[in-house]
Amino acid sequence: MAGIAFDQRDGEIWYNGDFVPWKDAKLHVLTHGLHYASCVFEGERAYGGEVFKLEEHTERLHTSANVLGFELPYSSNEINAATRELLARQNLVDAYVRPVAWRGSEMMGVSAQHNRINVAIAAWEWPSYFKPEERLKGIRLDMAEYRRPDPKTAPYKSKAAGLYMICTLSKHAAERKGYADALMLDWRGQVAEATGANVFFVKDGKIHTPTPDCFLDGITRRTVIDLARARGFEVIERVIMPEEMEGFEQCFLTGTAAEVTPVSEIGPYNFQVGEIAKVLMEDYHAAVQPAADVKAAAAG
Repeated sequence: MAGIAFDQRDGEIWYNGDFVPWKDAKLHVLTHGLHYASCVFEGERAYGGEVFKLEEHTERLHTSANVLGFELPYSSNEINAATRELLARQNLVDAYVRPVAWRGSEMMGVSAQHNRINVAIAAWEWPSYFKPEERLKGIRLDMAEYRRPDPKTAPYKSKAAGLYMICTLSKHAAERKGYADALMLDWRGQVAEATGANVFFVKDGKIHTPTPDCFLDGITRRTVIDLARARGFEVIERVIMPEEMEGFEQCFLTGTAAEVTPVSEIGPYNFQVGEIAKVLMEDYHAAVQPAADVKAAAAG
C-alpha cells in the first residue's frame, strides 16, 4: 500500500455535487466527523468500469447515515450517477471507490444537530487487499485483543467510521507480529469477523459462518452465500465458539476489499486452502465481471 500519499494524488474527487481537483478536496480541522466520528462510508470495487452492486452500496450508505441520525443531501440516483461519472473522468476500469459522508464544522461539540452533511466520492486504482502470494497459500490471522461490542452499546448496522477504531488497533497489532490480519470475537466470546471482512469455515462439505447480530452483514458476504448455495453447498449461519475452529478444515474471508481470501491459520488453529474456498474464489471473480454491454459503455 506504500506509494503517493492519498492527499497528494492527481485527478478529481466528487465533493458536495462538484468535481474538484484531488488535492483541493479538503475539510477543516474542526470538522465534527473528525472529532466525534459522525461519519459513514462505503468500500466499493469497480470491475471493467462498473461498480459491483453499486445500488446496494449506495442504499447502505443512506441507511448508515440514518442510523447515525442524519440524512444525505443527495439521492441514491445522484450518488450512483456521480460514481459512474467519476470513474469515467478518472479513466478507471478496475478500481476501489470510497463514498463518505460526515457532519461538518458549523458547530463543535457533542451536539451538532445543524451541521452541514458533506458527501464525497473518491476512486483510485488499488491492488488486492492482501498480497497475491499470501492469498494463494492462505493468509495468517492473529486473535484480536479487542472485541465487537454489544449492540446495545454501538450502532453495528451502520458502516460508521467510529466502529473501525478497534479494527485498526487490532490489525496494527497483528501486523507487528507478522500476521496479515486479526480475527475478532464479540463481547460474548463468540467468533465475529476479521477487522474488515466476514469469516467462513468449512467442515464435512458444509459452510459455517457467524450470525451477523453484532457486526455488519457484508454485501460480499451475502453474495458469497448465494454463490455457495447455487453450487449446492449447505450454508449454516450460527453461533461459532473459538474452540470450534480446531475442527474446521477450511476458512476464508469475504469483503469488498478482501473479495474471497483463504485463511491458513488463526492463532493456534490451522486450515487447508481447500476446493470449496477455491471454487468460491473463482465464482466470485466471475460474478463481479460486468456484462459485455456495460464493458462496452465503459470503454466507449
